[in-house]
Amino acid sequence: MSDPTILSKQTNDSSFDNVWEEITWRGLVHVSTDEAELRTLLAGEPITYYCGFDPTAASLHLGNLVQLLLMRRLQLAGHRPLGLVGGSTGLIGDPRPTAERTLTPVETVTEWVGYLQAQVSRFLSSEGENAVTLVNNLDWTAPLSAIDFLREIGKYFRVGTMLKKDAVSARLNSDAGISYTEFSYQILQGLDFLELFRSYGCVLQTGGSDQWGNLTSGTDLIRRAEGTSVHAIGTPLITNSDGTKFGKSEGNAIWLDPKLTSPYAFYQFWLNTDDADVVFRLKIFTFLSKIEIERLALAVDTEPFKREAQRTLAFEVTSLVHGVAATDAAINAAQALFGQGDLSDLDPDTLEAALRELPNTTTAPHASVVQLLLDTGLTKSLGEARRAVAQGGVYLNNVKVASDEETIEGNVLPGGVAVLRRGKKTLAGVFVQ
Repeated sequence: MSDPTILSKQTNDSSFDNVWEEITWRGLVHVSTDEAELRTLLAGEPITYYCGFDPTAASLHLGNLVQLLLMRRLQLAGHRPLGLVGGSTGLIGDPRPTAERTLTPVETVTEWVGYLQAQVSRFLSSEGENAVTLVNNLDWTAPLSAIDFLREIGKYFRVGTMLKKDAVSARLNSDAGISYTEFSYQILQGLDFLELFRSYGCVLQTGGSDQWGNLTSGTDLIRRAEGTSVHAIGTPLITNSDGTKFGKSEGNAIWLDPKLTSPYAFYQFWLNTDDADVVFRLKIFTFLSKIEIERLALAVDTEPFKREAQRTLAFEVTSLVHGVAATDAAINAAQALFGQGDLSDLDPDTLEAALRELPNTTTAPHASVVQLLLDTGLTKSLGEARRAVAQGGVYLNNVKVASDEETIEGNVLPGGVAVLRRGKKTLAGVFVQ
């Protein structure tokens, strides 16, 4: 079900005359079908639109969040969303530019469909005349025989056009080549749009611009099969200002599931946004008004050391995904780690998640502090560890360590953890067995 706490934070921005004007200002339209028609369409009577999410993992990630928030903006403008989770396309896999996917077991895909449907529904309202409808493309592909698929759908696709799709072309020019299975993916996605057009009157599909070939397979199929035009919007691929891939932390994807990426790690990811990227992130990932974002942009230019824009971004996005309570807990944990709060007052799960993000070690209950400094990498030798203690620069749970003979015994926090700090900013986690 939709989360009313999350949805209540999302409102239309009165600075714009229509939703097309807003999403273009926010940089959400990288490529599209006819812009003039889309502007008229989205400013008129409510339409039905959809975005698809394939269950290639147990959770959606930040790239999917772009689509979810675009869907929510369109819903706030009065339009009707269809949230498609690909029970059939997830069994095939969208072709990657580099190599063939490993096919996921059917039982796993079925399980992941349920997880993703729950995530999608949290960001879209299930109430009112334009309530979200969740759909699964397995419902209309499973009954199709191979002959029916070829006769009723395959006849509309031209192989020459299919070969020109970016992912297909890249694979054909690689050593890996491409299987007929993945080559057929674009037909399945085109079929989705056709089915939703026929069953729900759906006339718009959104997706990432890297999916543009798949999006247009649907618009082309509807034009050929139904003799009418429908639309597609491709959002930009989000990258960092230095050209590196967005949505990764230490090489790992940032997931929307708190079991895969903790709210603390999620908050820290956004807090560490570069000045050059933060305003664009505010436009894409928050429902803050244009006026407020422009104020924060000025703050980045005039007082970047305060990092107000980053703190706002981290709070807004983490609250949208995990709720205000989890966000406040993440903020409190960060402050307490650096001595600005009582560590014992923190939720043990939040503290543990925070310490997992730091250099850490697992130890016995009687370990010495100097050994832990070495084990966690805060010092390079026991001698350096002893000198650090003698100089008064080592803290255990924010209490200064007075002697190099001190052990962790009696200094363990609820949950069997401890926080080791050298100086003002260098932290490590200790997990006691």
